[in-house]
Amino acid sequence: MTAIIRRALLTATATAAAAATTLGVPATAAFAQAAPCVQNIAVINNGAYEMSFAVASRTGITSTPTSTYLINNFRLVDLTATPIPEGSDVRPVVTATAGNTEPATDFVSFCANGQTATYSATGTTLDVQVTLQR
Repeated sequence: MTAIIRRALLTATATAAAAATTLGVPATAAFAQAAPCVQNIAVINNGAYEMSFAVASRTGITSTPTSTYLINNFRLVDLTATPIPEGSDVRPVVTATAGNTEPATDFVSFCANGQTATYSATGTTLDVQVTLQR
């Protein structure tokens, strides 16, 4: 009985592997959608530098960078005006003028719902940190 079950299990495993190969689709882990789900990304400049930012998806699609702005100011990117498709996980990538470029550590998801995720950019030109405000 055990031999029959083992043989059936091996056959099922081989069939599934062959089906995946036949379809040409490798098995990959799916990312869980990031939270929160937002339409707009805002970044407040709380750092000791002039900065700009672009929004980037996990797949490498990016928005046009914002204009540069100084401390205690912010810019907002409406994701519906970018090439990034709805449902994508996104995060801002901040560039300090004459300094480093640093992505935020946290992703959010793009949903056309009018909501805004606010990030804070802190640090110095050579030590940029970008944090989602929760």
